[in-house]
Amino acid sequence: MARLLTSARRPLAGVLVVIGLLSALPALAGDPGKGKGVFASECAMCHSNARNGPTILGPTLFGIVGRKAGSVAGFSYSSGMKVAGFSWSDAQLTGYLPGPRNMVPGTKMSYGGLKNPVKLADLVAYLDTLK
Repeated sequence: MARLLTSARRPLAGVLVVIGLLSALPALAGDPGKGKGVFASECAMCHSNARNGPTILGPTLFGIVGRKAGSVAGFSYSSGMKVAGFSWSDAQLTGYLPGPRNMVPGTKMSYGGLKNPVKLADLVAYLDTLK
């Protein structure tokens, strides 16, 4: 009986080791250089990346990390974005960009979302440099 219990624990122990190893891996780190290219192809048609940049279809993304959502003066935000109640962080951007309307219902941003996790991490790393 003891031998049966010991052999039954081996697969469980293996699963726990794999889970432990995977949880020790660092989060996907983005490359800001590649993110600049992602910005050019995915964002620049609607957003500036310049300090005091113009409103194109959306507000400038310069200084977005740390900025309160819906707070660029002069831009007419949706009611959903006005009451979003958060400041943009890497985590908020990573949650928002794959599906903006999923995170902020009623947002004016009609972008379908950036689904590629590598490009997403690169873009967020680039947005972090816009300070």
